[in-house]
Amino acid sequence: MIAAAGGAGVELVSRGVLPGQGELDAIDGACSVAAADLASYAPPGPQVSGAFYSRARNQTVGYTIGYPPGHRPGARLPLVVMLHAYGANHTDALSGLSPAQALALRVNGGPLPPMALVTVDGGGGYWNPHPRDNPQAMLTDELIPMCQRLGLGLGAAGRREDAHRIGVMGISMGGYGSLLLAEKRPDLISAVAAISPAIWTSYAQARAANSGAYASAADFAADDAVTHATALAQIPVRVASGYSDPFYPNVRILARALPKTAEVYFGAGCHTGPFFNAQEPPSLAFLARHLAVR
Repeated sequence: MIAAAGGAGVELVSRGVLPGQGELDAIDGACSVAAADLASYAPPGPQVSGAFYSRARNQTVGYTIGYPPGHRPGARLPLVVMLHAYGANHTDALSGLSPAQALALRVNGGPLPPMALVTVDGGGGYWNPHPRDNPQAMLTDELIPMCQRLGLGLGAAGRREDAHRIGVMGISMGGYGSLLLAEKRPDLISAVAAISPAIWTSYAQARAANSGAYASAADFAADDAVTHATALAQIPVRVASGYSDPFYPNVRILARALPKTAEVYFGAGCHTGPFFNAQEPPSLAFLARHLAVR
């Protein structure tokens, strides 16, 4: 699965899930990334897993909610919705970390501002609507309202202009899905961070790499993250991609379409665990900075 470290990107290229037929440049060092310090975290807070029947997806989906150190279920906190990669699920949406561990990370020597993080099963349909399986509606109509009933993502009490403090983050397929969710619901999402987003620039390109990514050319047009990037004009955006990631050329096209205020990181790395791991701490810090209750 994509979220695993090591040679997952190579395997998925060979299976046609990622674009391109050649292997990633792991042998000559193009995938080398400075190791992320994922072991530097405080004692994690609790996390709760469960399941609910999703009418939008027509199936039962699992989820996990992680809480930051010093907080427990029932706390009123900003919320990060973490979208998993292709082949993953709510149990391994983050690369190398559990939700509670991610929230306990020390980034640049200091703790993250308190927030909760939820993961959920989105299937393999790239987080866009398919016949009888609509993970977008599951997020907006089922998962997020459930979290809000628990006191998460509601923003500062008594401030109508600050009704939601919800960020969205994702890796690969989930990176694309996080951008799509923010584009579709800028009224709901307050900030977005995409790590190695799986971006295609045409339906033909997407279908050649993964025939299940979109149900039709019309669906691709409706959910093209590049075409609709202007919807992110009022939302803080962070995007990161490795130079040797097969999606890198398309992410560069996306970057040109993003608002000038977007934070874009390009650096050494491939579509593999080491790059995902390295980008999780700064992505979480970016979201925390924009979601923190003032």
